[in-house]
Amino acid sequence: MADELTYKHFTPYAVQAGEEYMDSGQLAHFRGILEALKHQLIEDIERTVHTMKDEATVFADPNDRASQETDIAIELRNRDRERKLIKKIEETLESINSGDYGFCAACGVEIGIKRLEARPTATMCIDCKTLEEVREKQMAK
Repeated sequence: MADELTYKHFTPYAVQAGEEYMDSGQLAHFRGILEALKHQLIEDIERTVHTMKDEATVFADPNDRASQETDIAIELRNRDRERKLIKKIEETLESINSGDYGFCAACGVEIGIKRLEARPTATMCIDCKTLEEVREKQMAK
């Protein structure tokens, strides 16, 4: 799924000399990536709903029925993840509109163009995110 997402096919942003971080061009670039990704996720969710309605079959064989139920459960889990990603995309678009996009929520430093192109919904710089993940691992033990 991740390899097929539209934002992966965007041309990387080329920073111009003397360009200010998160200027209107950069914000427009990331807004386009996020809106394309959101649009594609919504299409995938709608396609899944239609497919599930069309393929709804009652199998007499318990193994076939169990297999179908497993497939449906996996598909619904994937769509739930995508629904959560859509919510995160909407929050990220709000941060673009408010002027907070591209800056770490924890320490306030620039997240960086390359990191944002890899993960357009990132809210933390790589250092703060790494530290958060280390803490999460320590708490899980």
